[in-house]
Amino acid sequence: MATNLIGSPDSRALDSLCGQLTELAPSLDAADAWPLQQLQLCGQAGVFEWFVQSELGGQGWSEANLLRGYVRLAAACLTTTFVITQRVGAMQRIAAGASAAARDELLPDLVAGRTFATVGISHLTTSRQHFAEPVLRAEERDGGFMLDGYSPWVTGAQFAQHIVLGATLSDGRQILVALPTNLPGLRIEKAPQLVGLSASRTGPVHLDEVLVPSKWLLAGPVHEVMKQGLGARTGGTQTSALAIGLATAAIESLQRQAGARNDLAEPGESLAEERDNLLAGMLQLAGDVAMSAGQACVANANDLRKRSNSLALRASQAALAAAKGAGYVVGHPAGRWCREALFFLVWSCPAPVLQANLCELAGIAD
Repeated sequence: MATNLIGSPDSRALDSLCGQLTELAPSLDAADAWPLQQLQLCGQAGVFEWFVQSELGGQGWSEANLLRGYVRLAAACLTTTFVITQRVGAMQRIAAGASAAARDELLPDLVAGRTFATVGISHLTTSRQHFAEPVLRAEERDGGFMLDGYSPWVTGAQFAQHIVLGATLSDGRQILVALPTNLPGLRIEKAPQLVGLSASRTGPVHLDEVLVPSKWLLAGPVHEVMKQGLGARTGGTQTSALAIGLATAAIESLQRQAGARNDLAEPGESLAEERDNLLAGMLQLAGDVAMSAGQACVANANDLRKRSNSLALRASQAALAAAKGAGYVVGHPAGRWCREALFFLVWSCPAPVLQANLCELAGIAD
């Protein structure tokens, strides 16, 4: 069993891990970087156990504690934490899926941090939805499914042993499979350079008539497979937790400087109060009402996401303004936070959230 974090995101073990992640974060700006060391440290600290029930080898943290943990990790290193969300999305769908083979053969090594899996599902949710034909097609064959097309946004595919992938049949039904990355016909394209989080190595995966054995079928064929409650949700409160975590890093930077610069005290305090209210609202949505008693809450997950996006953008830019010219030099964390904050405008961003963010940016009253 990996080091137990005592079931709480406030433990000294997590403090130590986050300190290491913060120290390593600048290294991920290098060309062709990948957070291998960071993920190994997370595995050694038992982070991947948080998300799986004890009967499957995990620690089974509550939803509220998982969100607290995500905030802590994202404040230390957003790239590593984003990669973890994709790994966790694969793990949870394997754990909850219909394939006993995938659960028995893959999950133990994933929970222990010995292997890596990721997801390719954005084309079923928010990406490429305007296309007339599905970008990744499935055809049922004897003993499995033939997949043809591509998945546009897959994180760390070249480092993964399996990709939890969604595809659409000709009748509109969909499937999820735990796709082994060594199957013939699978081609992983070099990930593009992104404005931020390039070290997540997120890019397209192509499938040229790849036959996936039925033993790896996790769900389907069924219409709207992503709404079947298969262990994880896309674009949910975890996305807001990462935005709040990034904002926290920027806010704490302002607060550290406020001791020597009085002009930073009021902005830092105001942003911190807004952050605390969003944290309380997020925990209320997660069912932890005791933690949010007496605090301002949020209406729903979309409201939380809209406000968390806004806070991440404003807090990171405030940190850059406070750092002045030094913050505009490549390598300064304030510049990195600004670039990373833009990610929340495009990652799993539901249409109502996108519209609300556009209205705010345009100065239109909500």
